[in-house]
Amino acid sequence: MKKILIAEDDKFLNEILTGKVSRAGYEVISVSDGEEAFAKIKSEKPDMVFLDLIMPKKTGFEVLEQMKKDGVAVGTPVVVLSNLGQDDDVQKSLQLGAKDYVIKANTSIEDIVAKIQKYI
Repeated sequence: MKKILIAEDDKFLNEILTGKVSRAGYEVISVSDGEEAFAKIKSEKPDMVFLDLIMPKKTGFEVLEQMKKDGVAVGTPVVVLSNLGQDDDVQKSLQLGAKDYVIKANTSIEDIVAKIQKYI
């Protein structure tokens, strides 16, 4: 079973995403802050990561930077989930290694499951 890590500090959204992705047949690792996200990426070696940018303890940008610097999860698709839609944020995420950038407000839960199928 493929493992998907969901790093999202909004408890309600995290629960919805976790439930939907689980029902789609994936094992879900759910975290709510950036430090825990990086630790789980390192220890659990998920097949894919959904990463919020604005989280406590460490931002999604910092997680991406640390992954790149430490060579952690090289080749693992990371999709940024954010409400930050500025071109600078999108470009920075992609330059740091994200495969895709999804604006939460413009995306359905079904679209997120489709991203999993696209990347793994």
